[in-house]
Amino acid sequence: MIMLKVMIFTSSPNTDGLTAACGTSAKVGAEEAGAQVIMVNLNKQKISSCHACGNGWGTCRNEHQCQVQDDFQTLHGSMADVDAFVLITPVYWGEMSESAKAFSDRVRRCEALKKEKNFFEGKPFLAVAAAGGSGNGLTTCLTSMERFLTHVKADKFDLIGITQRNREYKLDTLHKAAKELVALSNRKGK
Repeated sequence: MIMLKVMIFTSSPNTDGLTAACGTSAKVGAEEAGAQVIMVNLNKQKISSCHACGNGWGTCRNEHQCQVQDDFQTLHGSMADVDAFVLITPVYWGEMSESAKAFSDRVRRCEALKKEKNFFEGKPFLAVAAAGGSGNGLTTCLTSMERFLTHVKADKFDLIGITQRNREYKLDTLHKAAKELVALSNRKGK
């Protein structure tokens, strides 16, 4: 059996908070199921927001490459041979974090309109919104994440909301979800 590659994106500047705990839980679950895990902290990447180049579409629409030069190009290229994805974001103002939003906006523009199969198409994707405060905005953040997954034609494996109140059992849920994401993919033969 070929080892499945799972890329886990976290997107919080707090490396010791709820989002980081979610990343660790997903990583452990995926590794227990036999996956090779690639961790990417989007806050440590230099990825600016989309510049809406040209008339709103630069090279992203037809060439599927972003013309804004920063860390995005390397990260984007590294996703080509990944088998499954996990995106974990804190909830800010009912949305994904700014680093997750910048990344998802740019990758969506490069991947969503490809005529050939894009990097996410048909691949299992686990989306996690981690609301460290009141839990308000959790649903709207997950809705935004679901819209992203729809645009890039990902297989919506699960959307999980987690708060400080449900942290203990939801971290266990996330661990099991990541483990099952890999196990199911292996059963399907990737």
